[in-house]
Amino acid sequence: METPKKKKRILLKLGSNTLTRETDQISRGKIEDIARQIAALKDEYEFVLISSGAVAVAKQFVNLEKSGENIDVKQALASIGQPHLMRIFQESFRELGLLTSQCLLSPNDFSREDARQNIINTVNVLVENDYIPIINENDTASIDAIQFGDNDNLAAQTAALLNVDLFIIATNTHGVYKKGSITAETPETIRQVNDLSILEREIETETKSAHGTGGMKSKVSAAAITQKAKIETWIVNGLDENFMLDAINDKVHFTKIDH
Repeated sequence: METPKKKKRILLKLGSNTLTRETDQISRGKIEDIARQIAALKDEYEFVLISSGAVAVAKQFVNLEKSGENIDVKQALASIGQPHLMRIFQESFRELGLLTSQCLLSPNDFSREDARQNIINTVNVLVENDYIPIINENDTASIDAIQFGDNDNLAAQTAALLNVDLFIIATNTHGVYKKGSITAETPETIRQVNDLSILEREIETETKSAHGTGGMKSKVSAAAITQKAKIETWIVNGLDENFMLDAINDKVHFTKIDH
């Protein structure tokens, strides 16, 4: 009897701007697009997702009294939005026969060996049973993701811990652009690099995105973590339909960071 071919594991990081399609609401259509791609790729790949968007989805339902910039208000919004976000994922994925689960992690989980091993074991059991883990930071108890990185750092640490085969960061550009090309309004993607300092020079003056708390700097910093772990990283435009399928088939421009 032939042994089943081992699937490659992809960790896909989804930022708020991807999930909202740069609007003020979570896009069910974008989540359905992600589900369709995973369904198309599931014979060759297994997936772990890191998803932002809990605060963004909460703002569709509530308007809390204090300023939305306060950390405690953002933590409250994350608490309200997380179950709504998971419900949208669950409903959209289930329509295609995909099963999802929720995992909430904190920075301290990566500093304790017993917790690290528990994360690995739990994710492996879920994936082996055809569940797709959807991971977010436990924002109610931790302020790291809310204050810095929009889950980019969490995603990179998780990718390294799980020793995935490929780390894909979905954002709102076709990877990292050459600085001069943006000024000329003809964005030119840096297609492939090994030396991260090349990317760092191109993003020195960037600004953060509208919904996310990160930006390209946090994505390149995340890539430094996965590169050290010998994991290839792709920065792709998650706003496009079929962004993963097109990147895998080399039909679109994106930034590939070698390990």
